[in-house]
Amino acid sequence: MFCMVLLGAPGSGKGTASKILKEKLNLLHISTGDVLRENVKNETTLGNEAKKYMDSGALVPDELIVNMVKELLNKPEAKNGVIFDGFPRTLEQAEALDKMLVEMGSKVDVVLKIDVPFEEIKKRMANRRTCKDCKEIYSLDFNPPKQEGKCDICNGELVQREDEKPEIVGKRLEIYKEQSDPVIEYYKKTNDLKEYKAGDEIGKNTKEVVDEFIRDIQGK
Repeated sequence: MFCMVLLGAPGSGKGTASKILKEKLNLLHISTGDVLRENVKNETTLGNEAKKYMDSGALVPDELIVNMVKELLNKPEAKNGVIFDGFPRTLEQAEALDKMLVEMGSKVDVVLKIDVPFEEIKKRMANRRTCKDCKEIYSLDFNPPKQEGKCDICNGELVQREDEKPEIVGKRLEIYKEQSDPVIEYYKKTNDLKEYKAGDEIGKNTKEVVDEFIRDIQGK
């Protein structure tokens, strides 16, 4: 089973990259945030356990998250391979993921890191809007909705998420750097880490970066 890890700061384009990679490489997309919310919504055993931590404001233990991921890896949809999006976030999670994959006879094959300057990310997040209903994401600069404040897909209301407001974004980026630096160093030593710079200053968008990455791993 082909396994890849996608790293990047909040707002770096991981969501867009995941969609492209999922389609072009026929991989199962695993976002631990989505996995957590789905398990809590469906009131699974793991979801109910995770909810206790989430309701108290505590971090969900790595073991719980890894077990949720393991359940997904055992599903038929994962037979062609998976993309881990935003996971692992910490060195401990990276080590736990490797241990779990070894037990399953697999490993992380490649790590893609998308590097976008933090100042550009702050601008992107300030202009991002999300549909309250279908969760479609818009950029007021690059792909604005046809009707102001309304989703093109379901006509739902577009809102700015609390965690995308400037004061929160700055804190999220600080936390990301603090947590991700050890993870990046870990993957430099243990896996095939491929780092690509993107953004207006670089002159490359997410799609161009992902296309370049796919050519590299396919040797074309």
